[in-house]
Amino acid sequence: MAVQKYLLDTHTLLWFLAGDKKLSHRARQVIDDPNNEKFVSIASLWEIAIKVGLGKLHLAKPFDQMFPERLDFNRIQILDITVDSLIKLTTLPSHREHRDPFDRLIIAQGLAEGLPIITVDTVFDAYSIDRIW
Repeated sequence: MAVQKYLLDTHTLLWFLAGDKKLSHRARQVIDDPNNEKFVSIASLWEIAIKVGLGKLHLAKPFDQMFPERLDFNRIQILDITVDSLIKLTTLPSHREHRDPFDRLIIAQGLAEGLPIITVDTVFDAYSIDRIW
Protein backbone atom coordinates (compact mmCIF):
# COMPACT_ATOMS: atom_id res chain seq x y z
CA MET A 1 0.00 0.00 0.00
CA ALA A 2 1.40 3.38 -1.02
CA VAL A 3 2.03 5.96 1.67
CA GLN A 4 -0.47 8.80 1.54
CA LYS A 5 0.66 12.30 2.48
CA TYR A 6 -1.54 15.07 3.86
CA LEU A 7 -1.21 18.71 4.90
CA LEU A 8 -3.16 19.81 7.98
CA ASP A 9 -4.68 23.28 8.05
CA THR A 10 -4.05 25.32 11.19
CA HIS A 11 -7.47 24.74 12.79
CA THR A 12 -7.27 21.04 11.90
CA LEU A 13 -4.00 20.74 13.82
CA LEU A 14 -5.39 22.61 16.82
CA TRP A 15 -8.63 20.61 16.89
CA PHE A 16 -6.74 17.33 16.53
CA LEU A 17 -4.31 18.14 19.34
CA ALA A 18 -7.17 19.28 21.59
CA GLY A 19 -9.36 16.24 20.82
CA ASP A 20 -12.04 18.69 19.71
CA LYS A 21 -15.33 17.21 18.46
CA LYS A 22 -15.32 19.79 15.62
CA LEU A 23 -12.79 17.59 13.82
CA SER A 24 -14.67 15.38 11.36
CA HIS A 25 -14.60 11.61 11.71
CA ARG A 26 -12.88 11.28 8.32
CA ALA A 27 -10.23 13.87 9.19
CA ARG A 28 -9.49 12.10 12.48
CA GLN A 29 -9.21 8.73 10.71
CA VAL A 30 -6.74 10.11 8.16
CA ILE A 31 -4.62 11.79 10.85
CA ASP A 32 -4.72 8.77 13.19
CA ASP A 33 -3.71 6.31 10.44
CA PRO A 34 -0.05 5.43 11.14
CA ASN A 35 0.45 4.61 7.45
CA ASN A 36 -0.18 8.22 6.44
CA GLU A 37 2.46 10.94 6.48
CA LYS A 38 1.14 14.13 8.06
CA PHE A 39 2.53 17.61 7.61
CA VAL A 40 1.79 21.00 9.07
CA SER A 41 3.04 24.17 7.46
CA ILE A 42 5.56 26.28 9.32
CA ALA A 43 3.09 29.06 8.41
CA SER A 44 0.51 27.39 10.68
CA LEU A 45 2.94 27.40 13.57
CA TRP A 46 3.73 31.04 12.82
CA GLU A 47 0.00 31.87 12.83
CA ILE A 48 -0.47 30.04 16.14
CA ALA A 49 2.53 31.81 17.68
CA ILE A 50 1.16 35.21 16.62
CA LYS A 51 -2.29 34.48 18.06
CA VAL A 52 -0.81 33.15 21.32
CA GLY A 53 1.40 36.24 21.61
CA LEU A 54 -1.59 38.52 21.07
CA GLY A 55 -3.67 36.64 23.64
CA LYS A 56 -6.20 35.55 20.98
CA LEU A 57 -5.41 31.85 21.40
CA HIS A 58 -4.77 29.85 24.54
CA LEU A 59 -3.05 26.48 24.33
CA ALA A 60 -3.18 23.57 26.78
CA LYS A 61 0.59 23.98 27.27
CA PRO A 62 2.97 26.85 26.58
CA PHE A 63 3.87 27.13 22.89
CA ASP A 64 7.49 26.05 23.43
CA GLN A 65 6.33 22.88 25.19
CA MET A 66 3.50 22.07 22.80
CA PHE A 67 5.62 22.45 19.68
CA PRO A 68 7.50 20.33 18.72
CA GLU A 69 6.61 17.86 21.52
CA ARG A 70 3.03 17.18 20.40
CA LEU A 71 4.02 17.15 16.73
CA ASP A 72 6.72 14.55 17.38
CA PHE A 73 4.36 12.43 19.50
CA ASN A 74 1.74 12.44 16.72
CA ARG A 75 4.31 12.00 13.93
CA ILE A 76 3.37 15.27 12.26
CA GLN A 77 6.21 16.77 10.26
CA ILE A 78 6.83 20.47 9.69
CA LEU A 79 6.61 21.56 6.05
CA ASP A 80 8.98 24.42 5.33
CA ILE A 81 8.20 27.19 2.89
CA THR A 82 10.07 26.61 -0.37
CA VAL A 83 10.68 28.83 -3.36
CA ASP A 84 8.35 26.52 -5.34
CA SER A 85 5.60 27.23 -2.81
CA LEU A 86 6.18 30.98 -3.13
CA ILE A 87 6.12 30.74 -6.92
CA LYS A 88 2.79 28.90 -6.67
CA LEU A 89 1.56 31.58 -4.25
CA THR A 90 2.22 34.29 -6.84
CA THR A 91 -0.02 32.50 -9.34
CA LEU A 92 -2.97 31.72 -7.06
CA PRO A 93 -6.18 33.33 -8.25
CA SER A 94 -7.35 36.21 -6.10
CA HIS A 95 -10.74 35.54 -4.54
CA ARG A 96 -12.25 38.60 -2.89
CA GLU A 97 -13.81 36.53 -0.11
CA HIS A 98 -10.49 34.86 0.66
CA ARG A 99 -7.54 37.05 1.49
CA ASP A 100 -6.14 35.23 4.53
CA PRO A 101 -2.37 35.15 3.87
CA PHE A 102 -1.80 32.03 5.99
CA ASP A 103 -4.52 30.07 4.16
CA ARG A 104 -3.19 31.20 0.80
CA LEU A 105 0.33 30.07 1.70
CA ILE A 106 -0.95 26.70 2.95
CA ILE A 107 -2.89 26.27 -0.31
CA ALA A 108 0.23 27.16 -2.33
CA GLN A 109 2.26 24.63 -0.34
CA GLY A 110 -0.36 21.94 -0.89
CA LEU A 111 -0.35 22.61 -4.61
CA ALA A 112 3.45 22.80 -4.89
CA GLU A 113 3.94 19.57 -2.92
CA GLY A 114 0.90 17.74 -4.35
CA LEU A 115 -0.61 17.30 -0.88
CA PRO A 116 -4.33 17.10 -0.12
CA ILE A 117 -5.26 19.56 2.64
CA ILE A 118 -7.30 18.48 5.64
CA THR A 119 -9.55 21.45 6.37
CA VAL A 120 -13.15 22.31 7.14
CA ASP A 121 -12.68 25.58 5.24
CA THR A 122 -14.79 25.30 2.06
CA VAL A 123 -13.16 28.40 0.56
CA PHE A 124 -10.23 26.09 -0.25
CA ASP A 125 -12.54 24.52 -2.86
CA ALA A 126 -12.12 27.67 -4.98
CA TYR A 127 -8.57 26.48 -5.69
CA SER A 128 -7.57 23.29 -7.48
CA ILE A 129 -6.69 21.57 -4.21
CA ASP A 130 -7.87 18.20 -2.96
CA ARG A 131 -9.68 19.06 0.30
CA ILE A 132 -10.29 16.33 2.85
CA TRP A 133 -12.94 16.69 5.52
